[in-house]
Amino acid sequence: MEDRPITPLPVVEDPIELLQSWRADAEREETQGPSAACLATVGENGAPAARMVLVKAIDASGLVFYTNTESRKGKELKGNPNAALVIHWPVLGRQVRVEGAAVPVSDEEADRYFASRPRGSQISAWASAQSSVLAGGLEELSRQFEETAEQFSGRPVDRPSHWTGYRIAVARIEFWRHRDDRLHERLRYVRAGEGWRHERLAP
Repeated sequence: MEDRPITPLPVVEDPIELLQSWRADAEREETQGPSAACLATVGENGAPAARMVLVKAIDASGLVFYTNTESRKGKELKGNPNAALVIHWPVLGRQVRVEGAAVPVSDEEADRYFASRPRGSQISAWASAQSSVLAGGLEELSRQFEETAEQFSGRPVDRPSHWTGYRIAVARIEFWRHRDDRLHERLRYVRAGEGWRHERLAP
């Protein structure tokens, strides 16, 4: 983990560019899962639910992850698109918090990403009714996988209509950097029209 920085994080014009820079650092330095993030959604009862996802893209429009739209998170995002992501890079001593509305990506973007996935993962997207109860246990899941693999034998696997990506349009983003003695650094950006408002927070 980095020693406590002597100079504070500089204020930048575009925090998404800073996030992309931090992600590039993580891809070089982190030993496991630099794309992993904890996604929180809100259910009909107002209670939060969280799980790990993989952030597959970061661009000017937001952060993208993919899932089955019939899963619990997919259903919750349909009812309430507000979501939050937390990314933690322990080797670098950095953390990023993101909040915003999750919007489905275009079919074209989802198709491109699905086509890039390993064939086994493509088949699983069809075989697994994500978040549903497996009455027959793992044997049932294996059977569904084998049946789906046979169905697509000898031809490309199409993207299921119930599988797509979501882009979280960033409304606020906070950068956290480790410093000794719990004097951690926090720099938050909040969307303000076409630009950003920033503020430093106490740890």
